[in-house]
Amino acid sequence: MSGGTNKAISPSRQVLTVRARPGQRSRGILSLGNLTLPCALGRGGITRRKREGDGATPAGRFEVLDVYFRADRGRRPSTGLPVAALHPEDGWCDDPKHPRYNRPVTLPFPASHEKMWREDRLYDIVVLLDCNLHPAVRGRGSAIFFHIAREDWRPTLGCVALSPLHMRQVLARLRPGAVMEIR
Repeated sequence: MSGGTNKAISPSRQVLTVRARPGQRSRGILSLGNLTLPCALGRGGITRRKREGDGATPAGRFEVLDVYFRADRGRRPSTGLPVAALHPEDGWCDDPKHPRYNRPVTLPFPASHEKMWREDRLYDIVVLLDCNLHPAVRGRGSAIFFHIAREDWRPTLGCVALSPLHMRQVLARLRPGAVMEIR
């Protein structure tokens, strides 16, 4: 899995803007051009002081990097971004004390981690954001992704999530260099 850096927004850069809905801190609105879509946010709403395990979605500007998908559950997403299939042994380290913190790992893995090959559909399509990657600061949040929302729109653990249809619509418009700005 690759990573990027937080960069200034140029006029030609695609920007996905995410805001919380008034009075609903774990529900949001994602905008991209003329698309305005409902999204799920972390149970803690949007925060500027992200901490591991707080359930909040970090405020900031994050490059949209790579797309991963479950080939056994659907077709490859159409997008200008790099795309790769997930595998059952894919994981993500969420242990702030481990040297692989906020990095991809191969399962089985001895430290705390998240399985990327999930039983639910949340990571049927999952997009890596450049959030706390370069460098990964221990305890500042890991596995902050852009992924599929639960059918009942329950809050995420800190990610931004869309319906499967809306995710495919957004990805079809994206090209390298796109950023997600969470306000």
